[in-house]
Amino acid sequence: MAKQRSRKPARRRDKKGGPGSGRRKPCLHCKDKIQDVDYRDTATLRKFISEKGKIRSRRITGACRRHQSQIATAVKRARELSLLPYVNESAREDGPRGRGRDRDRDRD
Repeated sequence: MAKQRSRKPARRRDKKGGPGSGRRKPCLHCKDKIQDVDYRDTATLRKFISEKGKIRSRRITGACRRHQSQIATAVKRARELSLLPYVNESAREDGPRGRGRDRDRDRD
């Protein structure tokens, strides 16, 4: 009889790299010791807005809870004062998407 090898299955946490591994991104505002986010600083606020004009989540931006809420408020104020657009120009040109478009075609 041949001797059988007992081999342990590879564990997932042994895997190096890949999604979900590593540390969280440090909060840029905490790192630079910024107490309050300014709504007039549109160059910085644009980093926290997606291509479609949505506010990015903490998971993506790496901001802490305190600064993420300040960023959201600052973006909303900047939009109200026309410093930032509500919707990106390229997203506006694409036209309507989703369910509403199909319903309009059926009615004609």
